[in-house]
Amino acid sequence: MSELSIQPLQDRVLVEAAAAEEKTASGIIIPDTAKEKPQRGRVVAVGNGKKDEPLTVKVGDAVLYGKYAGTEINVQGKEYLIMRESDIFAII
Repeated sequence: MSELSIQPLQDRVLVEAAAAEEKTASGIIIPDTAKEKPQRGRVVAVGNGKKDEPLTVKVGDAVLYGKYAGTEINVQGKEYLIMRESDIFAII
């Protein structure tokens, strides 16, 4: 992976969202307008944490986060979410 031109600050984490489901388990294709926003992704960059609160996630971790967590940003032509570590529910 190439070096990103963005470095999150403090307790912020940059997450690459997993792709939305294309079809159901029974094989029905889901149109773009009905796709659920993904709630899992992969950490691609982390901040340094706060003075008394080091970060527990690290680059490469697969994570679960809230449905409306983070802010969508575009970095070097790719879509990412930047969020506080507290918006992440679990490492999977």
